[in-house]
Amino acid sequence: MDSLTQIVLGAAAGEVVLGKKIGNRAMFWGAVGGTIPDLDVLGKFFLSNIDNLAFHRGISHSVVFSIIGALFFGYLVHKVYQSTYHKFVAVFFTILAALLVTSALNYVFERLFVGNYLPIALVAITLSTLVYWNAKKRYFSSTWQAPEATLRDWQWLFFWALFTHPILDCFTMYGTQLFAPFSDMRVAWSSISVADPLYTLPFLCCLIVAATYAKHLRARRFWNYLGIGLSSLYLVFTLCNKQYINHVFAQALAKQQIEVERFVSNPYIFNNIVWNCTVETKTDFYLGQYSWFDEGEISFARVPKNHHLLSDLDSDPTLQTLRWFSDDYFNILPLQKGYQFNDLRFGAFSGKGSGPSDFIFKFLLINKSTSGYHMERAVGGPEKGDEQQMMRKLWERMWGKKS
Repeated sequence: MDSLTQIVLGAAAGEVVLGKKIGNRAMFWGAVGGTIPDLDVLGKFFLSNIDNLAFHRGISHSVVFSIIGALFFGYLVHKVYQSTYHKFVAVFFTILAALLVTSALNYVFERLFVGNYLPIALVAITLSTLVYWNAKKRYFSSTWQAPEATLRDWQWLFFWALFTHPILDCFTMYGTQLFAPFSDMRVAWSSISVADPLYTLPFLCCLIVAATYAKHLRARRFWNYLGIGLSSLYLVFTLCNKQYINHVFAQALAKQQIEVERFVSNPYIFNNIVWNCTVETKTDFYLGQYSWFDEGEISFARVPKNHHLLSDLDSDPTLQTLRWFSDDYFNILPLQKGYQFNDLRFGAFSGKGSGPSDFIFKFLLINKSTSGYHMERAVGGPEKGDEQQMMRKLWERMWGKKS
């Protein structure tokens, strides 16, 4: 899921564990813990593109990391509050948390308010003001008191903040290597988009309301549990909805006599109404798209596999990683320079796969004869500059309009 959602989930988990003892500090450190697994994105600075693809949502999203990370980060925070430099460390992490929240919101705003920087500027100014006044009041203008939390309390908080992160990611198509390093299997239930406002916004609102109450009040716990309950019910709904959508796709495929070997479905970005379906047959793939408000039959577009265009398909290291990542739901398009490897699990914007830019998740490959294939870059989502058009078409598609 997107970073903002993971921050909210981590904060809520922290509140459950320690909110009654330490108040908003529990939300703060829960949010930090909920962000830590996604720091694996820093791998792009020291790994090749293909290695970074395999590294993301790998060991940092595993059960093993949740346990070891909880022991380490819990111990670290416990020691920080015993240090004579705790004020400066706390301020540093507060600023870091504000930057992470701003970055997470910017990811959403870039897609909702294309070319408009006012919303993120207002968020940045508001958070900066809150950080300043909070640091001044809490650390430099009054008698500071260490939080009443034991080492075990901190480790328990970080465990739930770390562990709930990959569990939530399992509901997306991207999935997570939950059992690393013992297995590289990606757990992906693909029932929710990587960013879904219906999951995040009610959860966030409940968390904000909870934070306004004193730590000992029952109302604080009520609002936090309400947010957890609403978001959890929505996840259950997405699983049930996926079963219904799969039934709709299966009926349409049977009616059109498409000889299916396997198929996979996942929701379009920002909603659970429009779904993409990728179907594999012996010779081709078929792409389909369905909205709750569609009328008439589902149209499946044939997409040639074109696997023959690549050599060493079963032995090239780069191709092996991409095949593992895509679960072999892929096709190849020849480009003027190299090839485009399309991860078809994510479908196409139009639902048809009508050209290189129509595929949602793709990789540019260059054939270097001496060292095999090289992945130049990965592209997820619309091309830069097409975000506004994508959002407009998504809105129309949600209500049954087909392109």
